[in-house]
Amino acid sequence: MTDERLKPSELRSARWFAPDDLRSFGHRSRMMQLGYSEEEYRDKPIIGILNTWSGLNTCHSHFPERVQDVKRGVAQAGGLPVELPAISVDESFNKPTSMLYRNLLAMETEENIRAHPLDGVVLMGGCDKSTPGLVMGAISAGVPMIYLPAGPMLRGHYAGRILGSGSDAWKYWDERRAGNISDEEWLGVQGGIARSAGVCMTMGTASTMTAIADAMGLTLPGASSIPAVDSGHMRMSNACGRRIVDMVWEKLTPDRIVTRASVRNAAIVAMATGCSTNAVVHLIAMARRAGVNLTLDDLDALGRDTPLLANVRPSGKDYLMEDFFYAGGLRAMMKQIEDRLDTSCLTVTGQSLGENLEGAQVYNDDVIRPLSNPVYREGSLAVLRGNLCPDGAVIKPAACDPKYHFHEGPALVFDSYPEMKKAVDDETLEVTPDTVMVLRNAGPQGGPGFPEWGMLPIPKALVKQGHRDMLRISDARMSGTSYGACVLHVAPESYVGGPLALLQTGDIVRMDLENRRLDMLVDDEELARRRAAWTPPAPRYERGYGYMFSRHVSQADKGCDFDYLQADFGRAAGEPDIF
Repeated sequence: MTDERLKPSELRSARWFAPDDLRSFGHRSRMMQLGYSEEEYRDKPIIGILNTWSGLNTCHSHFPERVQDVKRGVAQAGGLPVELPAISVDESFNKPTSMLYRNLLAMETEENIRAHPLDGVVLMGGCDKSTPGLVMGAISAGVPMIYLPAGPMLRGHYAGRILGSGSDAWKYWDERRAGNISDEEWLGVQGGIARSAGVCMTMGTASTMTAIADAMGLTLPGASSIPAVDSGHMRMSNACGRRIVDMVWEKLTPDRIVTRASVRNAAIVAMATGCSTNAVVHLIAMARRAGVNLTLDDLDALGRDTPLLANVRPSGKDYLMEDFFYAGGLRAMMKQIEDRLDTSCLTVTGQSLGENLEGAQVYNDDVIRPLSNPVYREGSLAVLRGNLCPDGAVIKPAACDPKYHFHEGPALVFDSYPEMKKAVDDETLEVTPDTVMVLRNAGPQGGPGFPEWGMLPIPKALVKQGHRDMLRISDARMSGTSYGACVLHVAPESYVGGPLALLQTGDIVRMDLENRRLDMLVDDEELARRRAAWTPPAPRYERGYGYMFSRHVSQADKGCDFDYLQADFGRAAGEPDIF
């Protein structure tokens, strides 16, 4: 940590307000129009609070109150807080998927910061894509930033049973399809599964990504574990406001925090939490904004070596994020694997990761397991390759039936979700537990936007026979709250001519998890014939944002960022001209 502190005359916002010229006169006049006296911002850091609240984002419904806590903290530390809205991407209501808009949030974040007189920013997010979107944009903008995670909602309850977001929705839906629960019970689950503000309380994508931001050093220590409606969340929000002001004076910018070592720390921690498969796409994209070339092979190597310690559903068996918090939270879990982390990494506190972990304790070693008794001996993710996925595919071994870790079976191929949905509800469908269900045209371009369709529903005929898992393959994503033997993110996707486009119903597919292989047992000569006969599908978009998305989005193994936003595309824009 450098002892050299920023001088008031060096504040970025001073370019807008300090000069004695007509342009600055206009800026100062407009601040007076907003009700600010010059004493409120002269020689003080102006802190932008990027708030992803909306009236339809349930995960962030408490943000109108939390932003007041942040503002209070900024003012206490001698800064001027300014709230700016940012697009609210949430997986509940954004269709076809909020992933279509992650990069739009990143662009908005970067340009919002660059265009305005902001010396530092507090990023308020939590729901799935909001964490990577905000962080990616802020990394590219380069001003001091701190991430404020929304926090998980309270655990669900119905009829004396604890319910977990997403995971129990899938579970009880299958029971309803099998005729095992009544409409009254179904409505009871519907009303009891989401009881408060906050993100999904399973270790889904939201809690995975806030944990990644935490482990990377971008949040206050342990902030990702605090439940959204806990009073500690208010205090943490206030502390974010105070801390960002000091970060401005300390010149603590994200390039000093997001390094190859901190990215590796974040990946290791993600594996130990039982992370969402979506962590792969988002972490690669975040790392590459910082110039760190993280790859699928890097993540697979860490997955082979990192045990799963967080006994939190869906990879864990018994507990939810509220229990994880009471057991000590992320700091306690990181303390268990401290010797595997680079504890010298700098964090937003101005201290090292190791200093932030001092005193962390586990209060329930069934929720946060010791290394001697992990939930699963390897990490939560594995990367497959083969003639079906030469650029990679992802599976979550701990969340599927072990009997599918090696499997051969005939493919049942669907070209669209409606086609697949109609088939699985047909009780006369010719399917067995050995069948390999395949959905294609659901990737970044084919979906469009890479929707969460990858946990394909088990055919009704099999559900009624008592089956609850089978091998499923797609170029889609799936919700981090999902589970099962689902191979995802097949790259290249079928829509752009990846090998998945050549697979036919009846072809034998083999998955060998131990050897990280996924292959269709079809000879090269036959594949060449199919390749020659393949024709590209019609474009999904002919105008607008979707058109831009389709032309510039990368494939799943590259993080699905836009090519022109990555650090290696070209020199970043400088400070805006002010004339």
